[in-house]
Amino acid sequence: MKIHEYQAAELFRTYGLPVPEGYLVTEKEEAFEKASVLGSCVVKAQVHSGGRGKAGGVKVAKTPEEAAAITEEMLGKCLVTKQTGPEGKIVRKVYLTEVVSVEKEYYLSVTTDNESGNLVIIVSEAGGTEIEETAKLYPEKLKKIPVSVTEGFKTYQGLMAADFLKLEGENRKELQQILSGMVKLYLEKDASLAEINPLVRTEEGALLCLDAKINFDDNALFRHPEITALRDVDEEDPKEYEASKYGLNYISLSGNIGCLVNGAGLAMATMDEIKAMGGTPANFLDVGGSATKEKVTAAFRLLTADEKVEAIFVNIFGGIMHCDTIAEGVTAAVAETGLTLPLVVRLEGTNAEEGKQILKASGLKITAADDMADGARKAVDEARAFHQAKKGGAL
Repeated sequence: MKIHEYQAAELFRTYGLPVPEGYLVTEKEEAFEKASVLGSCVVKAQVHSGGRGKAGGVKVAKTPEEAAAITEEMLGKCLVTKQTGPEGKIVRKVYLTEVVSVEKEYYLSVTTDNESGNLVIIVSEAGGTEIEETAKLYPEKLKKIPVSVTEGFKTYQGLMAADFLKLEGENRKELQQILSGMVKLYLEKDASLAEINPLVRTEEGALLCLDAKINFDDNALFRHPEITALRDVDEEDPKEYEASKYGLNYISLSGNIGCLVNGAGLAMATMDEIKAMGGTPANFLDVGGSATKEKVTAAFRLLTADEKVEAIFVNIFGGIMHCDTIAEGVTAAVAETGLTLPLVVRLEGTNAEEGKQILKASGLKITAADDMADGARKAVDEARAFHQAKKGGAL
C-alpha cells in the first residue's frame, strides 16, 4: 500500500526525522491562508507517483497569492508522469512546504533485500535524480549496507553511510538519527520501502528530509489499522481496490482475455501461455489457495466489469484448493452475473473429476480444456470469435 508524501512526512516526524514545515490543502483559499504562514513555499501535487516535478506537479510560490493560484491550477488537473502512464492521475490535494536553501542533495532508503530476507540501507550522493537510472548507469554512486531484521540498526552502519556520503561533524550524528528512525519505522510498521529523495544539507548546515515516501506490505496491514486508515482509494485502480476487499490478488492489464487462476506462479505461467498462443491477458488474478464460492463470484464480477474482456480462462490446479469448490463457485458466478462471454475452464488436481461433473451437470455453456496449453488456445480462439461477432454487430 502506498501513502501520500504529506502522510509519510508526518510518520517521519513521529520517528524523529527532520522534515520541513508543511500543510495539506484542498482549495485555493486554504492555500492562501497557509502560505501566509509559510511565506515563500513549495506547492506539491499529492498523487501516488514519482517524477511529479518534471510533470509540473511541484512549483515554487513566492507569495500567498501565487500559492493560491498554483493550487487552483493543480487541483483537478490530470498529472501525467513516467510512472502513471498516459492515463495520469487526478490531483485532489496539494502539500505546501517551506522553501529550503539547499547546499547538497543525497539519496537515502531502507528496503528489503530479496536475496537475504533482511533489510538494506541504500545511500547515494546522487540525490534528487531518478535513482533507478543512477543505479543502472553509475552503480558505483550507490552503497548498500545490510541490516539484520532481528538486530535492527547499528551505529557502525550509520558510520559506513556517513563515510560514503562524505559527511562530517554534526551531520554524521544527524544521519545516525535519521537512519535509526527509518529502520525502526520500517520494522514497526511493516513497510516495504522508506525513501528520502532528496535528503539535503541546507545552507545552514543541517540535514533535512525534503521528500518522503513510504510503501507498506499489504499482507501485514491487518496488524496496522492506523496505517490502513491512511489509504487513499482515489489513487488506486477501482478494480484492484475491489479485489483487495475479497483477498484477491488482482492487477489490471491491457489485453482481452480474463484470467482466473489459483497461485501466483500458475497465474504467470497462464499469462505466458496465452501470449504464446497469440493472445493477450487482461489481468493477473490469483484467487489463492483458500478460495470460497463467494471469492470466485467476486472474481467473476471483476472480470465481467472489464469492458476489454472478450473471453475468460479459468485455470485451476487443485492442491489445497479443491476443484469441486471452484466449479461450484464458477457455476454460481455465471448464474449471478448472467455471463455472456465465452468461458474456458481447465481443472486438474484434487477433486478434478468431481469439479468437471459439476460443470457438466450445470448445463451452462462452458468450454472444457484438457490442459493449460489447450485452455489458452481455446480462450484465444473464443476471444477472437467473440470480437469478430461484436464487430459485425451479431452481439
